[in-house]
Amino acid sequence: MRLTEDGTEDIISKRSKVFKELNLDLDDLSMKELFEIIQNNPTLIRRPIILDDRRLQIGYNEDEIRQFVPREVRAMELEKAQKLVALSQV
Repeated sequence: MRLTEDGTEDIISKRSKVFKELNLDLDDLSMKELFEIIQNNPTLIRRPIILDDRRLQIGYNEDEIRQFVPREVRAMELEKAQKLVALSQV
């Protein structure tokens, strides 16, 4: 939670069917109550949740997820893509 900007608001999928059915107000729940609800309804959690020592990514965003791919791998992918573009122009 310390890596999120808005705490539980960031990890809960408010558009999920379960969230709407439960009619939750996150501000009225204690952390213990919220954890129990999540245990009983794991689909409330936004996915994927990716983290390392200093970053957190919640939800799917291809550009933001790429930051977790090592720089060397990203450089190799870029070089490969550039070669493919060059070959297609020949």
